[in-house]
Amino acid sequence: MAKRSSLSIRIVEGKNLPAKDITGSSDPYCIVKVDNEPIIRTATVWKTLCPFWGEEYQVHLPPTFHSVAFYVMDEDALSRDDVIGKVCLTRDTLAAHPKGFSGWAHLTEVDPDEEVQGEIHLRLEVVSGTGTRRLRCSVLEARDLAPKDRNGASDPFVRVHYNGRTQETSIVKKSCYPRWNETFEFELEEGATEALCVEAWDWDLVSRNDFLGKVVFNVPGLWAAQQEEGWFRLQPDKSKSQMDKGNLGSLQLEVCLRDETVLSSSCYQPLVQLLCQEVKLGTQGSGQLIALIEETTSTECRQEVATNLLKLFLGQGLAKDFLDLLFQLELGRTSEANTLFRSNSLASKSMESFLKVAGMRYLHGVLGPIIDRVFEEKKYVELDPSKVEVKDVGPCPRRVCLAPLSLRVRPGPRRCSGLHRPQTEAEVLEQSAQTLRSHLGALLSALSRSVRACPAVVRATFRQLFRRVRERFPSAQHENVPFIAVTSFLCLRFLSPAIMAPKLFYLREQHADARTSRTLLLLAKAVQNVGNMDTPASRAKEAWMEPLQSTVHQGVAQLKDFITKLVNIEEKEELDLQRTLSLQAPPVKEGPLFIHRTKGKGPLMSSSFKKLHFSLTTEALSFAKTPSSKCMNELNQWLSALRKVSMNNTGLLGSYHPGVFRGDRWSCCHQKDKTDVGCDKTRSRVTLQEWNDPLDHDLEAQLIYRYLLGVEATLREKHRELRGATEAGTALEGPGLAPEDGLAQLFQVLQDLKKAHSVSPAAAPASEHRNLLELQT
Repeated sequence: MAKRSSLSIRIVEGKNLPAKDITGSSDPYCIVKVDNEPIIRTATVWKTLCPFWGEEYQVHLPPTFHSVAFYVMDEDALSRDDVIGKVCLTRDTLAAHPKGFSGWAHLTEVDPDEEVQGEIHLRLEVVSGTGTRRLRCSVLEARDLAPKDRNGASDPFVRVHYNGRTQETSIVKKSCYPRWNETFEFELEEGATEALCVEAWDWDLVSRNDFLGKVVFNVPGLWAAQQEEGWFRLQPDKSKSQMDKGNLGSLQLEVCLRDETVLSSSCYQPLVQLLCQEVKLGTQGSGQLIALIEETTSTECRQEVATNLLKLFLGQGLAKDFLDLLFQLELGRTSEANTLFRSNSLASKSMESFLKVAGMRYLHGVLGPIIDRVFEEKKYVELDPSKVEVKDVGPCPRRVCLAPLSLRVRPGPRRCSGLHRPQTEAEVLEQSAQTLRSHLGALLSALSRSVRACPAVVRATFRQLFRRVRERFPSAQHENVPFIAVTSFLCLRFLSPAIMAPKLFYLREQHADARTSRTLLLLAKAVQNVGNMDTPASRAKEAWMEPLQSTVHQGVAQLKDFITKLVNIEEKEELDLQRTLSLQAPPVKEGPLFIHRTKGKGPLMSSSFKKLHFSLTTEALSFAKTPSSKCMNELNQWLSALRKVSMNNTGLLGSYHPGVFRGDRWSCCHQKDKTDVGCDKTRSRVTLQEWNDPLDHDLEAQLIYRYLLGVEATLREKHRELRGATEAGTALEGPGLAPEDGLAQLFQVLQDLKKAHSVSPAAAPASEHRNLLELQT
């Protein structure tokens, strides 16, 4: 059993931010920190005081975390980035909002005395002497202190205050992991109520010392304990009143904390087996639990339920069968072909999740080069005459004047001359159409060549979809319906959204600017028209798309040929491809990293960096001189990937040295023993959820159990209706058990899981020294 916490974070937008640049604007981005550890950096939105990000993240973190902070920064190309303000949400605040925190939060000033981090190792004792008692405080060491100096470190020392007396440790130069091992004693009077305060400071020769954090202890509590030792988290100094810096703007956030107690795999086996049995039996199943689950999902939770079910069945090798069952259920209640899979049903949501989980790497291979080309060209593209802005296009190519300088006429007021003649509206529209035709043609060609690159399970799922739709609508007038069913997912719910928002599909690290966004939107519209098989309705919707008509018409033929080849996969070929892939460990993260190499010795030694392309799988970390594929390269993503693959490593060290052993000592803690125990603890629990994460079967089963528990009352009402229908002799005919028996089994499984949760010891957060610790407010 394990207790797991996760944060669903959506950074929506900001408004009324202060101007940090001389142009009267800012270039804002956000950094998200969990307990002062940076984990997320959004894209920069250039030249605006009201930025929109719309970025979503899922973070897995230890239940013992304290707070999550959102810093709004202003990016500067030549100087250090400016801090605009921050929003801090404590764990208690998030726990008080079971449905999540959602809304606008005012940015507050970033006070250096509140920006503390790290822990300090202390031993406190009440020592009995001849007639008096003394309070002994041993300051042993600290770790992960905030770097306050330009060299990336601090010069820390500790002040201990009690009963009007102050004592200080020695100063440890250039370290965020100091070791003191110094002891101080104070006279302790019977019944004393004054608190013991331990403060960490960064020593500065010229300017004032910087505050690094403090811990305040309740001395009466120490009387009872007699002795206390451990690592204590440094707290900010909130006793100072903040000065009003004026309006710093606001940040719109959606943050939801979820704590789950995940049982052992054996506890979830009955639930998993029952759901798998229903999927294997399909529409001929006894209880049709999947259909009942679909009936109980609301619009708000349907996407989450679909994703959890899809991942569960993907782990059981039944994703194709699960989706096939949903296809049949939706086809059974659809009478009009033009409404098929157009709603946000469980089938549509599950297929969206399936393509993102199983087809993201394929998407990057097909779409990545086209998206990169659009971003690099940055051309002005517009097809709608009402939106054409000629001034954005720039002048036509300059004409060279061959007349002698003496014969040239002094220029008068600037007019539309041969030297700088702006393009006409017709020229802009024609050039835009040519650009879009080029992009659309390149995309369709890449798609046509990608049949073999498409994952076998995706091809097999589209094959089932194609067959089911053709069986449901077999007439000649519905000849295109099976193709449109495939494109409704492939084009409308996968390719087009990725084109419009490439960062959300990990295709780019930055959002597109306004000009590039418009190009991407028009390209996505063209892809949608091709996916709709160029129907009259799609053509009439936006008549100004007519210049692309010939390319769209040709693309329909290409797309139909592609789909015909895509779904032409036999069972044996599917199994062979899946078997081949199962023997290969899928990469968790890959991309370029720079290896630092130091040449020579002494103060004049030179350094160089060598770029290598690394690939991290669940089995190994390897590198090569050239890349095997394109992907993002962010430090926090690499750290997150390394933590994921190390999570089940029984030999994982509890501590490590964040510095290097240079000369005769560690650069981080200055210890001279190379084999000395690490001075910082290993952080293995904060990870970012990515599309290529390994499946967590027990967690998905727990999430499904929690959902079923929430709709148990509705399911029991349905159970009573089915029993009444059976007694009246109107029960559905079919092999196996009566319809209500599947529900009866489900209720028993839920009861067993309830009991398992109640009798098993909850994986409570690791205990901290909160009995003595008093936070200063």
